[in-house]
Amino acid sequence: MTPKEFFLVGRENGLCVRLDISPSDDLRDLKHDLATLFSISNANSISLHSSHGNLDTVDHVLECSSKVGIKVDGSSIRSPFCPKELPLFGNHFEIYPDHMGNHDRLFARYGSVIKTVNMGTTIYLTDDPRVSEVVLSESEFFTKTTSDPSHPLYYMRDSTALFLCDTSSPAFHVAHRFIPPSMSPKAVRRYTKNMQQAIEESFGVFDELDKRGLAFHVYQYMFKLAGQIIYRLVLGLDLGHFKTVDTPPHEIIHKLGEYMLLMKKTSLSPKWFKYLPFGDHRRLAEVKRHTWALVDEAIDKAEVGGNGEDLPIREAALQSTCIADYLKRAVDDDGKKLPKEYRLTNVVVLIAAGFVTSSSLLSWMVYSLTHYPGNQERLLRELVDFGATPSKAWTYDEITSMPFLDSFVKETHRMHNPSFQTARNTKKDVIVPGGWQIPAGSIVIPTFPSIHKNKDHWENPERFDPDRWAATDNKRHRMAFTPFAAGPRGCVGYNVAQLEAKLALANLVYRYEFVDASKAPMEYDPEFLVIRPLNCYARACRRTAWPRKTEKEG
Repeated sequence: MTPKEFFLVGRENGLCVRLDISPSDDLRDLKHDLATLFSISNANSISLHSSHGNLDTVDHVLECSSKVGIKVDGSSIRSPFCPKELPLFGNHFEIYPDHMGNHDRLFARYGSVIKTVNMGTTIYLTDDPRVSEVVLSESEFFTKTTSDPSHPLYYMRDSTALFLCDTSSPAFHVAHRFIPPSMSPKAVRRYTKNMQQAIEESFGVFDELDKRGLAFHVYQYMFKLAGQIIYRLVLGLDLGHFKTVDTPPHEIIHKLGEYMLLMKKTSLSPKWFKYLPFGDHRRLAEVKRHTWALVDEAIDKAEVGGNGEDLPIREAALQSTCIADYLKRAVDDDGKKLPKEYRLTNVVVLIAAGFVTSSSLLSWMVYSLTHYPGNQERLLRELVDFGATPSKAWTYDEITSMPFLDSFVKETHRMHNPSFQTARNTKKDVIVPGGWQIPAGSIVIPTFPSIHKNKDHWENPERFDPDRWAATDNKRHRMAFTPFAAGPRGCVGYNVAQLEAKLALANLVYRYEFVDASKAPMEYDPEFLVIRPLNCYARACRRTAWPRKTEKEG
């Protein structure tokens, strides 16, 4: 055995580790040992170096007469760079009001992991899918801790709700046992009819707008449509959002939207604002109390299926009238139900997360229809080829089998993904791909809008191109496209959101031609929980003619 000393290149004055090496040792095992000792997230990214060059074998390591240097992905180990800070404001003016564009600019300038300081809050961000893969894993290095004051969901944290609790919270494991089965592909299949009906209820309003020759504010109407759909799925109740052209959003939907807005605003404000006896923090608490009470009342009103008998989780997911009914009656293998105090908070989160993200996605789909020529016509032709008629009620299998519809939804997600708030906490100092060293106790956000347009992983990333999804030879990283995050804390509503988007698009595009009616270039809201368009307007023109069904060759 020969003792050899190892150090991190770029951190020559830091930790130095002595290991006993034998000619029979495997280089891969040596790298894994070094990854453990130096908190390197990916052992395969390690390369070994001397002052004379690379050390590619154990024999080369043994022959080295000096300390052995460690690089990650061929890079020296260094801390992420940070734009110049201003007193109190930090990097605020380097980021806002256009955080998407400014983050891209900062990634181009400083590298794939950057450090930002905004009003005293330090956040690390990445546009590298390899780093995102590490960050989103529940591992020795990363976890989700919303109770950390720096976490962007801190002000809406809840130790009893699946999405809002720490991974270490007892509620996470209990809720994770009950919530996902209600949104499995088999369970979601049952929601198709309810979704279809909720979408059809909007037709009268869009018809009336067309008769009057009026454009509509896309986000406002998609906000009502998404709310109508998700409320019916979760609570089995009709909100009546489309009784008239001017029907306002239901109180619960309106309050949840306000709650989301206030949460984002308070997360951006200085920490000492929460001690003020007035302002957004106080309003946030008031809105939460009122909204939770309204949802609790709605849960009690939700229709109960069958004879109201309790059922095992898997059976309950397939036989309940809605998700609230499921959560009332589902029992696990030990005969236990989801505790009532968990039920309320999880229903609130399912409604809020469901309609807020979907309203933005539906808005971006309308935007994409009106701003990327040719795609609306291709969608319409595919719908006709798959049997669309004015009275067509789509089945789950039909709506999920249309290739261009699927590609269009994916490309809209890639170019205009609503989600931005996915964040994880470092448990200890860690070196991530690219050689970036992030200290313990840090918040790291995989920046999905930037990851989805990373030129190292996407060809012509700024081009809206649904056909890219039909390619079979792409070699992009598996985490280069993660609209619903990934890992154990990824979005459990993925199947619901996909079905909702496809059903809405299929029904609306077949009935209407969408035409851009915006008066100014599109702006998005930088202070909302998700990325939503602020000034997008469109006309929904009732179709009077459709293309003929494509005749099959042969």
